[in-house]
Amino acid sequence: MLLLLLGALLVGGYFILYVTVLKLPRCKSTAKLHGKTAVVTGANTGIGKTTAMDLARRGARVILACRDRRRAEAAVQEIIQETGNQQVVFMQLDLASLKSVRSFAENFLNSESRLDLLINNAGLLNSGTTEDGFGMIFGVNHLGHFLLTVLLLDRLKASGPSRVVNVASKAYEMGKVDFHCLTTHKDLSVGSGDYQLFKKYCHSKLCNILFTYELAKRLQGSDVTCYSLHPGTIKTEIGRYSSFWWRLLIAPISFLFFVDAESGAQTTLHCALEPGIENLSGHYFTQCAPLLSIESKARDDAAATKLWELSETFCGLP
Repeated sequence: MLLLLLGALLVGGYFILYVTVLKLPRCKSTAKLHGKTAVVTGANTGIGKTTAMDLARRGARVILACRDRRRAEAAVQEIIQETGNQQVVFMQLDLASLKSVRSFAENFLNSESRLDLLINNAGLLNSGTTEDGFGMIFGVNHLGHFLLTVLLLDRLKASGPSRVVNVASKAYEMGKVDFHCLTTHKDLSVGSGDYQLFKKYCHSKLCNILFTYELAKRLQGSDVTCYSLHPGTIKTEIGRYSSFWWRLLIAPISFLFFVDAESGAQTTLHCALEPGIENLSGHYFTQCAPLLSIESKARDDAAATKLWELSETFCGLP
């Protein structure tokens, strides 16, 4: 009897926790997107796929910018079947290759007349280095998206009002940008153990927020706005290449306290679709609302400018 009572208390406590803390608010926008074009990176799984599905339901032409052709084409067919929108296409993009980013941008600009939404969603937690010798997490989570955005800016401006949405994370709070390490090692820190990889992920998420902050300043006077966000703690495949022991440790926590991809896509959709937030360009959002008390390191003008300039150098931009 005591065990039953304890079990009931645990279930009840978890339900209250879910309703008050874990359950995320929904995007309330009723916007229709017929005639609009959106690019979503990493859209073959997780919150990227859910985001692409929602945009397709609203009538947008949706470009799934992904590395894995097989999985992306399967996602395209699923989204078309679910939404009835035939304007959903796959375009090859490997963010771990600056050459691939340039090729994607060239193909996109040659084949698509407009770009209304750029959703920089893809992210990973992998060891190794990119094709260009950068740390994999830095190269994919920040540098590839930086180059992609810069190469597509003119099309975004010509299609305005348009938006750039960068999926960051609350993990930025544990991050820092070590410019000495970046210039000497082409990486955010050294080491390749699970904890070191997690720290690099945190550092990369701070880069996402600083990039958004600097981008907003450079877009002033244009018809393009940009936003970064924390999607929530989501059950996704981001850690699928982590070690067995790390996945074993995370599995029960993920089961109990992480939310599904549909919930995780809501703040992305809010930033992409909510009317009247243009004056909040450059801000960081969570739970479908701007977080105005963001840490000072995410609003460091000098660091944001230095990261932009170093990223330009790394990408070979003039």
